[in-house]
Amino acid sequence: MEKYFNHILFLDIETVPSAQSYNALNERMKKLWDKKAEGLKRSETDTPESLYEKAGIFAEFGKIICISTGTINYDKANIRSFFGHDEKELLTEFSNYLNSLTFGDVRLLCAHNGKEFDFPWICRRMMINGIKIPEILNIQGKKPWEIGHIDTMELWKFGDYKNFTSLDLLTELFNIPTPKDDICGADVARIYYEENDLLRIMQYCQKDVIALIQLFCRFNYMPLISDVNIVYQ
Repeated sequence: MEKYFNHILFLDIETVPSAQSYNALNERMKKLWDKKAEGLKRSETDTPESLYEKAGIFAEFGKIICISTGTINYDKANIRSFFGHDEKELLTEFSNYLNSLTFGDVRLLCAHNGKEFDFPWICRRMMINGIKIPEILNIQGKKPWEIGHIDTMELWKFGDYKNFTSLDLLTELFNIPTPKDDICGADVARIYYEENDLLRIMQYCQKDVIALIQLFCRFNYMPLISDVNIVYQ
């Protein structure tokens, strides 16, 4: 395995609406969501309440419940997750982890659609929670070539900015085991709020990170990492 890979931290996040339901929001947040929902309507039957299930994709109305990461050490992948109900505690632990890694080999972050979702989501939620954004995440004031962020969806676009391709589709194209064999992103909020099964969500998030690592290997014409060489910390 290329030593270059040792400098990359692969990651994926899982998010949910900040409150279980629209009616659980305070009055101020309800009014703000009402305004947001106006731009999300696709039919006359859409209401702020019915559209609230989409709140988990917006950092202003959601929260992070899991961040899974992966590093490669030659032919082995090490997987580690940060998850919990207390977002500030989760993000503080993840921030400390990032800062410790950047004193070592890690210089790059990689996620699928990370530049549009994972990276800005983490930064916004850190700011909201009063947590200083680690240097490796923070892009403010940096020139494009100074930003150490890799986005596998951007790599797949080859400059085609109108194209969106899911990680699930790419795993099928490149003969990589699907991370969606149990649940998918649309199930996360229900499993979190109704089933209270955070562990299941964490395991799903880890599968996404493993799929991301395998896809990156394929993109670089490298063999997939064997299941026996995937270590969970």
